[in-house]
Amino acid sequence: MSTLSKGGIFATALAVFAMGASLPAKAEYPEKPVEMTVLFGGTANTIAQLLSELMAEELGSPVVPVSRTGGGGAIGYAHVQSMRPDGYNVVWNSNSINTSYHLGTLPFNYEAFDPVAQISVEVPVLAVSADKGWTNLEEMAAAVKESGETYNIGISGKGSFTHLTSVALFNAMGIGDQMNYISYGDGKAPVELLAGRIDAAIQWPGQFLSYVESGDLSVIASTGADPVSVLPDVETAQAQGFDVDISMWRGIAVPKGTPEEVIVKLEEAAKSAVESEKFQSAAQNIGFEPSFKGHAEFGEVIAEDDAFYASLLQELGMTN
Repeated sequence: MSTLSKGGIFATALAVFAMGASLPAKAEYPEKPVEMTVLFGGTANTIAQLLSELMAEELGSPVVPVSRTGGGGAIGYAHVQSMRPDGYNVVWNSNSINTSYHLGTLPFNYEAFDPVAQISVEVPVLAVSADKGWTNLEEMAAAVKESGETYNIGISGKGSFTHLTSVALFNAMGIGDQMNYISYGDGKAPVELLAGRIDAAIQWPGQFLSYVESGDLSVIASTGADPVSVLPDVETAQAQGFDVDISMWRGIAVPKGTPEEVIVKLEEAAKSAVESEKFQSAAQNIGFEPSFKGHAEFGEVIAEDDAFYASLLQELGMTN
């Protein structure tokens, strides 16, 4: 049986130490491009493209936006949720994580992800053709009730955020039973209104701005707690006496179990992007509100909204 002398032990230990010292240091995140799954087109896609570009500058590595639309966000959420929690797959998420789950189109809820940062808030607005002559919600409600007719309301799709907001608002106005909801493609609300195929539509302000300026469309309400910055003279539904407060937040999330240090690095890059002059300028041009929140506070927002939408959908009889 062989034995090892003290000198041999020392030599072996020295060799092991030398091997350890020669190992390359662990590379800092990110070592490769980060993929950002984008769930929707329109404004959501526009903001995601800019955010990706600005975050890449801060991270020193490409952030590549990839469109995975469909199922009210379900397709994109399912893809990211199935990825390794290493920070290289993020989702450009929204309230849709709450609504999709409670509508039954997702088998998991927001807890399948770790929040990174809230980026922005978009407040829907209600637009009608200027020919209607309605300047506020009270005038619309009175005209609809007096006519006794059914009105066509444009929505992005059944169960979509614009659908839920529309139902909640028109129910609060007492005219929900006279509304017929019609789905159309992204960005088509103004065209459908001008053609007379729909009587009203709730969408993001940016879609209507140029038509309001030309006098072809009228925006008669917003649905958030505060007026939208690009249409400051438009009163909120609450200010007009109707108890509706619904806005769309957008942010970034990663698969559950992503290392804390990776989340923090993504959060810092997102904060830098939101605070940049380029992002602030885009917000004014596109019509959304920059609204950064760190991962802890953002997580609270998501949880609170999940309870809100669970209650709203149950009230509207839309839960699965």
